[in-house]
Amino acid sequence: MLEKNKNRLLRVIALARQEGAWRALVAVWRRLRHGRPMRGAAIDVFQHFDFVWSKPIAALPGVAAKNTLAWFIPDFNIGSGGHMNIFRMIWYLERMGFESTIYIVTPTQHHNAAEARRIIRRHFSPVEAQVRVGLKRVAPCEFAVATGWDTAYAVRAFEGARHKIYYVQDFEPWFFPMGSEYVLAENTYRFGFFGITAGHWLAEKLARAYGMQTHAVGFGVDQERFKRLPRREPHIRRVFFYARPPTPRRAFELGLLALGEVAKRLPQTHFIFAGWDTTAYHIAFSHHSAGTISVDELPDLFSQCDVALVLSLTNISLLPLELMACGCCVVSNRGDNVQWLLDADVAALADATPEALADAITALLTDAPRRAQLSARGEAFARARHWGSAAQAFVDGLERVRAAPGANAQAHVSTQDDAGDDAAGQQRAASAAI
Repeated sequence: MLEKNKNRLLRVIALARQEGAWRALVAVWRRLRHGRPMRGAAIDVFQHFDFVWSKPIAALPGVAAKNTLAWFIPDFNIGSGGHMNIFRMIWYLERMGFESTIYIVTPTQHHNAAEARRIIRRHFSPVEAQVRVGLKRVAPCEFAVATGWDTAYAVRAFEGARHKIYYVQDFEPWFFPMGSEYVLAENTYRFGFFGITAGHWLAEKLARAYGMQTHAVGFGVDQERFKRLPRREPHIRRVFFYARPPTPRRAFELGLLALGEVAKRLPQTHFIFAGWDTTAYHIAFSHHSAGTISVDELPDLFSQCDVALVLSLTNISLLPLELMACGCCVVSNRGDNVQWLLDADVAALADATPEALADAITALLTDAPRRAQLSARGEAFARARHWGSAAQAFVDGLERVRAAPGANAQAHVSTQDDAGDDAAGQQRAASAAI
């Protein structure tokens, strides 16, 4: 029993390091909710879901100046891909004359704003934005930006924004089984926010199913970091697998079954897993589990591999583009959630079955000319995608909101006329661009 509890504790610690303390606590809470609580402990559903009541959040006195954004974010951990996209976008917008303030809605790890800002600037992006912990002192802004379903409730309650934006990177109800969280997440798409989405699949889905006004923003690649590096052992065939067991949408088990079949067919193949520590799993073929590695180590790892298996059951991740920028061929599953970005010209797409995925990987590993051609096309495709273009598309979305205020009417917080607002906004924007 002691050893079993120790293993459970280690899993919780590992999850907290990767997904953040909030996500780890949610996972523990779900487990307790459906199991037997500890003696003397009570599960407080009211406290856990208190945020959904959207108690009004008043803004500080002042002006909602032009070009100001308040980003409402969940707490974060180093390595979070969703947060990386948020902070990267903030940095690019600053270069384009916008001023941002970051509000950590539910601080579970970062209770010190200065320390949180230091971590953001060191491990994510060197933003100029100020960081605030909690929602007790929120300044008025032109745009309040929700960045996840739980933060959408806070944005709905905030009274100091001219416009309210929902930066949607994935269809978050699918992160949960059909139940309370699914419904509460889905409800946020009916709040009347203007949706700026990661890709066309989400834009079309939210517009069709929930009547949201949406604007799609594409993906970019960090061109300075992700590039093809020299191959040290070209005679060894290597397959990379994005292995994340705690993230169901990355289909770890499905991928493992496919790779097991590839190992039977081509036993000399080397397999490299990265994304999570998989040493606790019984894997019946030889492989190297790299676990969680730093972003700076990824380009070399990707460049040493011939093929990568990256599965996405919700919105596609950035990883396929980053792999292709390093010359690695990508195998992924078919679906509108993937094919809004990838097609058969730049990636090998297969049905989401172990057999079909194994066939796609095997076909690439045994056909060097085809593999070389796909690698070259994929690399060119990734090289054409820049975050500056994505940021400009984001600004285009903000301009759409400005042009149609009646479609997203929110409270105006102002103590000056519009000319005064514009002047204040220009002054702040100039400061942010320095």
